[in-house]
Amino acid sequence: MQYLSTRGHPARQSFSQVLLSGLAEDGGLMLPETLPKITDAELTAWRALPYHALAHAVLSKFIATDDIDSATLAALTKATYTKEVFGTDDITPLRKIDGYAPGMQIEALSNGPTLAFKDMAMQLLGRLFEFELGRRNQTLNILGATSGDTGSAAEYAMRGRKGVNVFMLSPAGRMSAFQRAQMYSLQDANIHNIAVEGVFDDCQDIVKAVSNDLAFKRQYNIGTVNSINWGRISAQVVYYVKGYLAATTANAQKVSFAVPSGNFGNILAGHIAREMGLPIDTLVLATNENNVLAEFFNTGVYRPRPSKETFETSSPSMDISKASNFERFVYHLFNNDAARVAALWREVDQGRAFDVSQTAEWKGLRERFGFVAGTSTHADRLATIREVYEKTGSLIDTHTADAVKVARPLVKPGVPMIVLETALPVKFADTVKDAVGFEPPLTADQQAMMKLPLRVVQIAPDVERVKAIIAGR
Repeated sequence: MQYLSTRGHPARQSFSQVLLSGLAEDGGLMLPETLPKITDAELTAWRALPYHALAHAVLSKFIATDDIDSATLAALTKATYTKEVFGTDDITPLRKIDGYAPGMQIEALSNGPTLAFKDMAMQLLGRLFEFELGRRNQTLNILGATSGDTGSAAEYAMRGRKGVNVFMLSPAGRMSAFQRAQMYSLQDANIHNIAVEGVFDDCQDIVKAVSNDLAFKRQYNIGTVNSINWGRISAQVVYYVKGYLAATTANAQKVSFAVPSGNFGNILAGHIAREMGLPIDTLVLATNENNVLAEFFNTGVYRPRPSKETFETSSPSMDISKASNFERFVYHLFNNDAARVAALWREVDQGRAFDVSQTAEWKGLRERFGFVAGTSTHADRLATIREVYEKTGSLIDTHTADAVKVARPLVKPGVPMIVLETALPVKFADTVKDAVGFEPPLTADQQAMMKLPLRVVQIAPDVERVKAIIAGR
């Protein structure tokens, strides 16, 4: 299993190299040369596996045994996916919300330490990083950008890990109070929070600019845990497989998944799973008012917006107008044509849109890849949270509400619609209160966390300033 760049750089890398390297040297993203396939026999055998063993089986398809041996990978997945970390042996249980929409289920992905789905991959990534850096006797400086949940998930996964420093950029004042407390209250010496005066896309642009400075990247061994990291994408494929197996009894059955998406990382894992042969009917992509991705899937125009046109919404983790992972899908859409992808992203990097609506590939997209996209607004979120609670007694967060709203009219008889939970409602308590009249209760530990002193540096959006902070630490 070798990995290549979406923009055509000739170098090939192993999984462990891709794990630590982030962007390819030509600015592209890394993907397997050929996607592995899931056989019918494997799918049948996997039905009996606990989550950690399923993770080992799925990830083994992406990792050569002469790169990370099978026994080591099994030990890492077993240590990661435990009841102690995720609160249940099932790790990602399904719960039906038939009272709201018959056939709809929510896959619980938010039982980890930061109460968000990012923990599902990030907890494993922390162990993979520590293992790989240990055998190389190296230190990695992780540079990341977060719109809310990636940052805390990364920091909780990496805190205290040997050989790892984390420099996490977040948009100043744009995350919920709970998200800020989770990140900024950490006092670990290897965790560094940087609040950027701007929006998530400004943070993301800085990460890309630093990563594209190859001399600096090599000198300070810069890596990433954002969703552009292939290790995260491959780990997220696992819960698609788990959700499918939990919702079906036979391999002839199909399911659909509804995914709130801003940076295209979560739903990209679903796309990868479908391309591998997982029997997925439809991938429902839900956006908030920052609907760049929905616009593409409905019109063929990809039009990233500048910071001033990026709305601040009540589902802030999706307040993104330039989706990093989307490039990987476009590479598959255009049949692995790296030159074409490189040309399209030259336009994107210049702040311009591209229009592929007249191409045969885009016209056949729905049938070939199963994507349907829609948009949810603040009013939709409030109404959905309220109605789900009134009809089922279940509270959902704002991002999950976006997916539930968009998916509801797309449920097909006999095809389970699995909504991927983004976070627990407590992380967005103010909006939940607006919807149902009360805030989700905080635990004693969460109440204490909200009162802790914050450790963060606030800066203007400045690439050189971020480089100086990294160099100085």
